[in-house]
Amino acid sequence: MLDSNTIEIVQSTAPVLQQHSEQIGKKFYELLFAKAPDLYNLFNQTNQKRGLQQEALGYAVYAAGEHISNLDAIMPVITRVTQKHRAIGVRPEQYPLVGETLLEAVKEVLGSAATDGIIGAWGKAYEYIADAFIQIEHDLYKEAKEQTGGWEGFRSFAVTRKVAESDDVTSFYLEPADKQALAGFEAGQYLTIKAQIPGEQYTHIRHYSLSDAPGKSYYRISVKRERSNEGKPAGIVSNDLHDRIQEGDSILFSAPAGDFTLDHTDDHLVLIGGGIGVTPLLSMINTVADQFPDRKVTFVQAASNGNNHPFREHLSELENGRPNVRCFTAYSSPTEQDLGSGSFSHKGYIDAEWLRSILPSGQAVYYFCGPIPFMKTINKALKKLGIPKERIHLEVFSPVAMLDEE
Repeated sequence: MLDSNTIEIVQSTAPVLQQHSEQIGKKFYELLFAKAPDLYNLFNQTNQKRGLQQEALGYAVYAAGEHISNLDAIMPVITRVTQKHRAIGVRPEQYPLVGETLLEAVKEVLGSAATDGIIGAWGKAYEYIADAFIQIEHDLYKEAKEQTGGWEGFRSFAVTRKVAESDDVTSFYLEPADKQALAGFEAGQYLTIKAQIPGEQYTHIRHYSLSDAPGKSYYRISVKRERSNEGKPAGIVSNDLHDRIQEGDSILFSAPAGDFTLDHTDDHLVLIGGGIGVTPLLSMINTVADQFPDRKVTFVQAASNGNNHPFREHLSELENGRPNVRCFTAYSSPTEQDLGSGSFSHKGYIDAEWLRSILPSGQAVYYFCGPIPFMKTINKALKKLGIPKERIHLEVFSPVAMLDEE
């Protein structure tokens, strides 16, 4: 346990580190990759270019410092990070280098303000936090390996089917190349791909939500082609999957991971998805349909238009075949064909007023997922509608640890 003086120094200086988090994050990764360029194989370089990884680091350092005397207060953040660490293969021996580099970055950014006392206190705090992470990750590695059909590291999977779901979304059906047992998973979890792309110096790691219910003879992921847009680079991995990977090809994945998982209560289930954020929610509604057919579900999906509305037919079949399932769709930019067919529920973006008109009046549990702007909008809307925080669950497709709490 840390001594009281260390705790006091860390908590009092955490806001200073937060204030300079962007510079510290940038300097940290600059130093880290110079020392260990092989770590390029672990980190999402697109997120590096967009500054998201740096932002996530800054938030994590601040949150850990603020709650250093009670890490249980940020356990949701710790759980999410350790799940991803296990999925990408972070090892205990890498923690000392990260800690050393983080302190160097703090000293370079803060200069003389980073006194020996402050650096010493944060060094002790880092070791304390690292030990907690290492123990949790040890248990996660053991669980992933020892479960029925489980494995360690990355395992080869054959693409048995490749199905276009919309203009930009394609599903990949995956079966173990070794023909051995397939590990189970919880609806809402993800697979982590190690993509080995021709012409790329390093491997690329990405997380893709499982988009079907567990208990099948296959895994399924559904991937959106990320096109270049307004200075944002095209997705290296998503485009490689869409263009190069064909049925019969093999891909490497680590065992299923993630903490955004479906509860198994009887409460009315409300699922709200934006864009490709619909994928873990699809796994959830399919699981309910397979295992809990009497549970009520309201499924709300946001898309730009009918051309970019994946799984429309599947969800329509679920709704028509099950009286306890209701599906609603909001199109932000419906086509003329959409307007003529009336195949959507709401024109425009999802807002609190429209949600109020379609959500159940009784007790329900809420899950939502999508791009960051969408997530912030839904988070605010549910708060406006008076939904208790403990009944709200979310997944952010980004290394940013939390949504703004305005």
